[in-house]
Amino acid sequence: MKRFAALYARLDDSRATSAKVEAMRAYFAETPAADAAWGLYFLTGQRLKRLIAPSLLRAWISDATGLAPAIVEECYAHVGDLAETLALLLDRAGRPQPLIERGLAEWVAWLLVLRDRDVDAQRAALLDVWARLPLDECFLFNKLLTGALRVGVSSGLAARALAQHAGLDDTLIAQRLMGDWQPSAAAFAALLAPGSAEAHPSQPYPFCLASPIEDEGLPSGLGAASEYLAEWKWDGIRGQLIRRAGQTFLWSRGEELLNGRFPEIEAAATQLPDGTVLDGEILAHDGTAVLPFAKLQTRIGRKTVGKKLLAEAPVAFVAYDLIEWQAEDWRARPLSERRAQLETVVTATAEPHLKLSEAVIADSWDALAASRTQARERGVEGLMLKRLDSAYQTGRRRGAWWKWKLDAMHIDCVLVYAQAGHGRRANLYTDYTLSVWEGPNAGEGLLLPVAKAYSGLTDAELTKMDGWIKKHTREKFGPVRSVEPVQVFEIAFEGIQASTRHKAGIALRFPRIARWRTDKPAHEANTLADLKMFLKL
Repeated sequence: MKRFAALYARLDDSRATSAKVEAMRAYFAETPAADAAWGLYFLTGQRLKRLIAPSLLRAWISDATGLAPAIVEECYAHVGDLAETLALLLDRAGRPQPLIERGLAEWVAWLLVLRDRDVDAQRAALLDVWARLPLDECFLFNKLLTGALRVGVSSGLAARALAQHAGLDDTLIAQRLMGDWQPSAAAFAALLAPGSAEAHPSQPYPFCLASPIEDEGLPSGLGAASEYLAEWKWDGIRGQLIRRAGQTFLWSRGEELLNGRFPEIEAAATQLPDGTVLDGEILAHDGTAVLPFAKLQTRIGRKTVGKKLLAEAPVAFVAYDLIEWQAEDWRARPLSERRAQLETVVTATAEPHLKLSEAVIADSWDALAASRTQARERGVEGLMLKRLDSAYQTGRRRGAWWKWKLDAMHIDCVLVYAQAGHGRRANLYTDYTLSVWEGPNAGEGLLLPVAKAYSGLTDAELTKMDGWIKKHTREKFGPVRSVEPVQVFEIAFEGIQASTRHKAGIALRFPRIARWRTDKPAHEANTLADLKMFLKL
């Protein structure tokens, strides 16, 4: 585990992408295959499930250190990360004989066995291990134990590093990693094998991602509008629908197999010929129109769906690309050819739960801009622009696919609660709960929380706000502080919907801080009535 702990620290300290890729490449080159497989598993964003309740871990660390539980809780509140808190509290001189070095794969196996032991055995085993591991390895061990291991790289970077080590194309490595890849020495060796080994029928392709258009005005710098296919940017679950070997597989972009959750889509896919893979969006759809995202949310996370929910929240798969046809990889073909065949395929199925993504027809950027203004009333996020001559690429390759989203909605809110962040931000209060006025006019009634935001401020602003929060705290509730309601922040958000789960009666999508309104007093912040006006847009 020493190697992976050293890699974890090196990645945490690195800012340059090239340095991170080189660090991972070196790790794969010098690490035994079983350990490298688990290292790759974690580098691509996978985690072990939490093995032991945090409350037990905090109690046991109190036993191990002799510190009162209240002091352990205060340390945890200050550090903001349980794994780091445990490692720091245990870091002291005079350790017993260090443990014999175990590889990462051995430690994972040890933890999986520990999960099934009784509480007393778990406690005894952990107290012994904690006493013997050096700080960096203890920190990593605790991250694995708590299911909180996150590494600051993307799965695409990890695939690139492995490709450099193996001397293979990174798109091939990315494809081999898609789906239910399980870490083992044999699986790692298969990743590095030359050629194109036969994949399991369920294996999806790496998704092609779009780049955002961030400039104001028309995107005329991209060339002529006629060079692009324009589609609505759907607000659903991105997925790949696979029909191979007489079986259907439905994968999300997050590489989660969704089989059983959307049975109507799986049933529709039986009409597709074997060797067909579609890229598209799972949407709440009543057969004639797209329904609000809130309807789809009632289906998310449900592994089994009853008749009542099937009727209340019907869904469809809206296809917008054909990436495999007749068992042949079509990704290198131009979009114009893939789209033409897709139209034929979807039309031939005549399935109400399998639909073709609508092309937005316009002969100029001005005409497309006019269509884009209709997006919100259609329940979509804007437009997608895809070059007709583009291949279906792996990941986000700038220049072929673009997302031209609607401008975000904005509102001014008052800070009422703050909580410490995680990782590098563990010692700063960076997670904010923001509120609007309940009364009909600004400054009237109570302040009702409507959003939580933790991004948008610069490091300098975060440091300044952290100092202010500590000086203007009203009450403490564990790691959360109630503060004087005087600071105003403008927040941006992508969508809004009615919600019975929130006291304010609304829920915002993707809220983030747009700017710190030092020029605005709290009594001039917006009201709940102002916010609900967006529901009508």
